Amino acid sequence: MKIAIAGATGFVGSRLVEQLQAQGHEVVIFTRSPQQASNRFGRAQVVGYEPLKSGEWQNAISGCDAVVNLAGEPIAEKRWTPAHKRTILDSRQLGTQKIVEAIAAASVKPAVLINASAIGYYGTSETSKFDEQSPAGKDFLAEVCTAWETAAQAVTATGTRLVILRLGIVLGENGGVLGKMLAPFSAFVGGPIGSGKQWFSWVHRDDVVKLIIQAITDAQMQGVYNVTAPNPVTMTDFSQILGTVMNRPSWLPVPNFALEALLGEGAIVVLEGQQVVPTQTLSQGYEFQYAKLEPALKSILGS
Repeated sequence: MKIAIAGATGFVGSRLVEQLQAQGHEVVIFTRSPQQASNRFGRAQVVGYEPLKSGEWQNAISGCDAVVNLAGEPIAEKRWTPAHKRTILDSRQLGTQKIVEAIAAASVKPAVLINASAIGYYGTSETSKFDEQSPAGKDFLAEVCTAWETAAQAVTATGTRLVILRLGIVLGENGGVLGKMLAPFSAFVGGPIGSGKQWFSWVHRDDVVKLIIQAITDAQMQGVYNVTAPNPVTMTDFSQILGTVMNRPSWLPVPNFALEALLGEGAIVVLEGQQVVPTQTLSQGYEFQYAKLEPALKSILGS
């Protein structure tokens, strides 16, 4: 198959490209850094693009069997100034609109668009449990996810199948939230972030990639799917299990004010959470390779 990917150089996208190429698929990468992508993924077709602008890059969508859109500005690396909030929203809403625009104009349309979203769609709660039927929350991230998904929904008018994947906290080596937590644990000063009571709805990166590939090939998959392992944990439980796997203590908490000083309003991403279960994903017949946290962390950390 010929598969176009936006966000291919990111934490999930890079592993997806590797897996697709290993399976013999032809990959088309849309990137703002074409030379870097060419050096990293030699066999891929690399297309330079400005994700928020129409352009010649959109012509490369025609003839692709599938499009995977993982692109979006990181949400937990900078303070949420009004300007950065606009960047977070535009990178998802407008970026998706431009991909849908390209699909609509394609002479040979892709059969499916796999569009990322996030479990931030549901808002935060220490007591509620959310599945794919739960309503949207009312905070900033919920509004971003709603706008993101609405932009993707427009593709259905072209006859292209749409799969929206609401990603949880993706765990893998060399990046993501786990990458940021390893240093203090290695230095024997690890512990839960914030109160520890907040839910941590996680997923192994290999399961994310495996589910994306299933969504590409399974014509029965359509609509919204939560991409979270079926056994979410609290932050305290996560820290204890990580400490056990690393053979390190896990008792020293990171206080709220430390993250709030660094990230401001953006600290909500780590200090508040939601308990999300993949009801629709499981009903589709997907079997998680890593359903429980300890085996997932052992696979990542090589224990």
